[in-house]
Amino acid sequence: MSSRRQFLMQSAALTAGAMGLSAMPARAAETTPNGFKKAVKIGMVGVPGSLEDKFRVLKELGFDGVELNSPGGPAPDVVKAAIDATGLPVHGVVDSTHWNDTLSDPNPEVRAKGVADLKTAIQASKDYGGSSVLLVPGVVKGDVTYEQCWERSIGEIRKALPLAEKLNIQILMENVWNNFLTDPKETARFIDELDSELVGAYFDVGNAVRYSPPHEWVPILGKRIKKLDIKDYANPPGKGFGAPLLEGDVDWPKVVDELEKVGYVGWGTAEIAGGDKERLTWIADRMNKIFAS
Repeated sequence: MSSRRQFLMQSAALTAGAMGLSAMPARAAETTPNGFKKAVKIGMVGVPGSLEDKFRVLKELGFDGVELNSPGGPAPDVVKAAIDATGLPVHGVVDSTHWNDTLSDPNPEVRAKGVADLKTAIQASKDYGGSSVLLVPGVVKGDVTYEQCWERSIGEIRKALPLAEKLNIQILMENVWNNFLTDPKETARFIDELDSELVGAYFDVGNAVRYSPPHEWVPILGKRIKKLDIKDYANPPGKGFGAPLLEGDVDWPKVVDELEKVGYVGWGTAEIAGGDKERLTWIADRMNKIFAS
């Protein structure tokens, strides 16, 4: 680790210890370092007002974009008005029903609902000016084996690919705690089996900690990584997902080094507890430190 990176990590920890969150003034964040683009999930934005008001605060704080949800997201004209007024883009959407109407469900009617919702999300991402849909591809549980999850999910995602290809919207698999694709090699194999340039990985750095060091995932997934979720995690007896950014078990300098080696440049979206302007300022500052690692 370089001395500069050691300094950044150490100074972040010292700052957290010396200053309570409430003591930090709300201020405009610096430009996102090293070609990364920082964003938040819309549900993290706890400032009052309209969508335009929320976008305006994010823009002021130095965020490069935001990620919305679909189905159930705002109307495209409302989103377009907020973008036009603030200059803050929507880079993509999260499929909001992928945990309930799973593409691996034994019931074909549930899977059909899941595919319909995925198509809705693809269209919404296009309408919002985004480039992707984040997808949890399936869940292994009591009535769904790993093999069944694989086969069903592959089959259902293929039904949505023609629309994704028509609209040029990526379908990106997130690594989550779903007992499925918990290994980078399996994740790469799943993506490759779908055999589409519009299918890739939405690599969640914090989620990987439970299984193996996140920086070890990056060279295996390589160019398949299209976007990042940014959060930390501290293994027990640590605070789990309650660990603040830069204070968990993620070795951020190693993660950023590996991302640079595979040529990754693009979106990193925080997926942590949000809040008011002060909290969002803190998040922007921590993300800048991560990307400067």
